[in-house]
Amino acid sequence: MEQALLPRPLDPARPVRVLVVDDNAGFRESLLSLLFAGNLDVVGQAGSGAEALELVESLGPDVVLMDVRMPTMDGIETTRRLKGRFPRVGVVALSSHEDQEIVRGMLVAGASGYVLKDSDGDEILTAVNRAAKGGAMLSPEVTPRVIEELTEALERERRRARELEAAQDALLERSVQRHELVSRLSHELRTPITVILGVAQTLHQVDAPPEQEAELLSRLVSRAQDLARLVERFELAIDAGLTERVDVADVAREVAATDPRVHVRDPDLLPSVHMNRGVARRVLEELVDNALRFSSEDSPVDVTVSHAPAGIEVRVTDHGPGIDEHDHERIFGPLEQLEELNVRLHQGAGMGLTLARTAARAIGGDVTVESSGPAGSTFLWTIAVKA
Repeated sequence: MEQALLPRPLDPARPVRVLVVDDNAGFRESLLSLLFAGNLDVVGQAGSGAEALELVESLGPDVVLMDVRMPTMDGIETTRRLKGRFPRVGVVALSSHEDQEIVRGMLVAGASGYVLKDSDGDEILTAVNRAAKGGAMLSPEVTPRVIEELTEALERERRRARELEAAQDALLERSVQRHELVSRLSHELRTPITVILGVAQTLHQVDAPPEQEAELLSRLVSRAQDLARLVERFELAIDAGLTERVDVADVAREVAATDPRVHVRDPDLLPSVHMNRGVARRVLEELVDNALRFSSEDSPVDVTVSHAPAGIEVRVTDHGPGIDEHDHERIFGPLEQLEELNVRLHQGAGMGLTLARTAARAIGGDVTVESSGPAGSTFLWTIAVKA
């Protein structure tokens, strides 16, 4: 049914039209006397919510004085239905109770005023006149509690809005980090694919001698293996959002088990972390692989896991030549290697530290160079522990 919009009286000289709704006939009579004395036009009275809805449609009042507690259909439900069909009709709730739940229910249903039945007559008349003009009024006995409750509700909404904003910012940051990781991996994937295609075309088009053919096949296998490892890294990066409870020290021991030169130090008690285990292992594998490459064959690599105030810290220490302070950030760039190509001693694609840092950031942490010197370097992986 289309809503019936009853206009406000435009003529200020015309009395406000009021419908009185109360299941107590005696109280209705007292209200009628008060309204007549206040120069208000009482267009009708109802003893139930259902009757009130019928009379509003036929009589077109400006304001309905609504009893809250009525059998069958109480004032809250009647007001909700009335405002749904006739949104311009003002409703002033009348109640003998200051129950905050009832007050809140009537205001949410659409009442523009709430007055206690034992209020002064002028207070009831004022509430009706304000409702007729689109205003609102609460009985003084109710107002402080309503304001306090509304203030608390507003503060809760503000707090929730701040939390949602922070969550949105975190999601955007994670999205940017993942996009960055995928972009870098995609860039690096092109290198072995280009080499593989070039070698394959050479083998297909050129009748090479056995020695050259063997060398080309060896290069083809090597690049295919590089490509397979990159695809594995890519898959782990995509799955960074799939999390579980992870014991970081346990992951460190798994990585260390692949090479006897790697030693792990960890405390007895360490909190578990909610993150992707595969990505965590990849971060450590890249850091340990980097440390092994730049340490002599008889030098150990130390992995230290510790509990810090902000979370968990993992340090990977090598005994390599060290990194110049100006290069502490540059080495995390994609395809960056400190050695010149013609004097390179340590082979690799130059993506290990990039992947370690980007993957660590994708799961809420970071990788940095904590210290470096002639005796070696220490890379720090920080992991936030969230409740």
